[in-house]
Amino acid sequence: MSIETTASSAPDPEWDRLVNDYHSAPAAAPVVAAEVPAPRAAVAAPDPMGDTPLVPAWTRTPAGWKARTETTRVNSTRTFRRWVRRQAGEHGHSAQTFRGLRRTFLWVQGTEGVQIAIARREVQQAQHDYKDAKWGHDKRIIPGKEKDKRRSEMEKSFAASTTALSKYKSAKKEARVRRALRGAVALSPVAAAEGLSLIHYLMGGPGGLLATGATLVSLALLGRRTDGGELYADHDAKFGDTLKLTDSMLNQVYRNAKVIGGDEVLELLTPCTLTADGKAWEVAFDLPSGMPAKKALAAKAGVASALGVAVQQLNQALGDREGRLRLRVSLTLPFTGEPVPGPLLGVEQVDLWQPIPMGINLRGQAVETSWVERSGLFGGEPGAGKSAAANDLLLAAALDPSVSLYLCDGKAGADITPFEPIAAMYDTDGDPERLLEILDHIWTVEIPRRRALAKEHGSRKLTAAMAAKDPRVNLAVLLVDEWSSYGAAADRKVREELERLLRLIVQQGRALGIITLAATQKPDSDSVPTGIRDILSIRWAMRCLTPQASDTILGQGYAAAGHNAQDILKSQRGVGIYMDGEGAEPELTRGHYYDDDEVALLLDRAHDLRAKAGSLPSGPVSLADQLRDLGDDQAHVLAVLLDAFDAHPGDEGEPAEWLRRRPGGSWPGRVRRQPGTARGPHRRREGEAHVAGRAGGRLPPLPRAGHRA
Repeated sequence: MSIETTASSAPDPEWDRLVNDYHSAPAAAPVVAAEVPAPRAAVAAPDPMGDTPLVPAWTRTPAGWKARTETTRVNSTRTFRRWVRRQAGEHGHSAQTFRGLRRTFLWVQGTEGVQIAIARREVQQAQHDYKDAKWGHDKRIIPGKEKDKRRSEMEKSFAASTTALSKYKSAKKEARVRRALRGAVALSPVAAAEGLSLIHYLMGGPGGLLATGATLVSLALLGRRTDGGELYADHDAKFGDTLKLTDSMLNQVYRNAKVIGGDEVLELLTPCTLTADGKAWEVAFDLPSGMPAKKALAAKAGVASALGVAVQQLNQALGDREGRLRLRVSLTLPFTGEPVPGPLLGVEQVDLWQPIPMGINLRGQAVETSWVERSGLFGGEPGAGKSAAANDLLLAAALDPSVSLYLCDGKAGADITPFEPIAAMYDTDGDPERLLEILDHIWTVEIPRRRALAKEHGSRKLTAAMAAKDPRVNLAVLLVDEWSSYGAAADRKVREELERLLRLIVQQGRALGIITLAATQKPDSDSVPTGIRDILSIRWAMRCLTPQASDTILGQGYAAAGHNAQDILKSQRGVGIYMDGEGAEPELTRGHYYDDDEVALLLDRAHDLRAKAGSLPSGPVSLADQLRDLGDDQAHVLAVLLDAFDAHPGDEGEPAEWLRRRPGGSWPGRVRRQPGTARGPHRRREGEAHVAGRAGGRLPPLPRAGHRA
């Protein structure tokens, strides 16, 4: 048995003694009576009765008393209203009192009346027989022998009449005695109350009211059952009316929802308990043997209707085995108030190798996620809070000065604009060519470099232990927001190349410290290709318009199992069904929210951290300088030509069009160095690996707009 509690500030010696005695082994020798045992310390042993103490410590705190008082006030008001409505029917207390009075009278009268009636009938019959016999005897003309015979019959009738009359009188006397005894028993409570009333009267108390009340209560109890045999059970009372969950109500709820049969019961593992914060009721139970939990999860709407609450107030979660459920019923709609300040505001620096806070679940517990070797998909309709949810990861990554940020926004919005000064590469224009350049750089530069580092450390992947020893080992975050916008703006070949590179990065980059996060407003195969979506492990389904859209994010069948993001209300902004990795049970979670001022504050802190660590991206390097850095005579000649012809960069800092390196192709300097030599993308990058880059071993390609070298 497990009861939710909070830790008490003061220990409970009595409870500790009971637990210690329960777990202590029998002593080898009897303890001397005169010996006083030393106090024993509490042992860290399993609790035989559930989470200690059995009475939650929070109930003795001011917050606990306040929550209980408010719940009691609401319940008292609703109970009084139900009592008033009840008085008009046959279950009203006035009807009960009259039924009790009638039943008391019938009980006092008893069944002796039947015996008296039978005896009276026998007397009447005997008297009638005697009269007939006497009339036959009184005839004068009857002969002597016949006269004697009729006299004998008359005497027998007279004797029978006398006997019947005696029996009738005896029955009446016995009935009076028994009725008197039963009447005394029936009036004894009243007499006792009157006796007490006399004492109260002599003491100045309301004795008469006490006696009257006791009498009425007794009669109402006697008349509680109707003539049809029905007891008042308040069938209309639901959790939404009482704000109190009981064992009998729980079984009736699941029967009404057609989850269990009328003769089946739930096996409660914990009692129905109010949580420590006073915001919900919780209970854990097992379904009847052989019944899958999926049946109860799919009946979420029916269970909510039977409880009398909104679907959003109900949360059913799988237990540690099939057929076991944990039910939570919130007193009000959760996550509809103002968001609490995010925890990153109080953190100076973040280590992204460790779990980071992503939000708060229904129980008020922090949801922390390790993004190492993970990738994610966030989806939901516009305004559901995807950007705020993505900021939980991006801001944490920004506060880790060793993390490289690659940010791409297909909707050309301003969500990632504040991150530009610290991003290694970014695109805020929704340009598929620039996205291709970023993905190509990650695949041809970042991943080979990281694979070489892992091989140097004798491992197949990068770990936190390596990062602690080697500053070259770091994490990178790739954000692709609104992939469908990039696909719609690109031609077929570019789109296929983008999908190929992103799939390779997600598949191979996860072990090499590259975290990929995709966010989309319309989660379907057009927004994020199926082959990529299926390998994104962390899912967060914000409010969706259809159950199919919810299943697209979480996986097929989750909506039918009760995890449907369509049930999330518009007032629950930033709330979604969060699934932390493969095999994790989805749970309703509210992401942390940082407003524009807080984002600016955190990014200023991130900028300072990166400036101290020397990991800020440097400014763009001219094409001529990059050619000189190659250390090749022909490249040096080309650099001199560039200086001589004064190849001015474009408006956004990119080189002139005739000097631009084409994504997926060669740039002119390399072609002129080694004319007629065919080079693939991997070979083409060999020269670029020698270009001077920023600290930390990151060697960027030629600069373009939105490209931090």
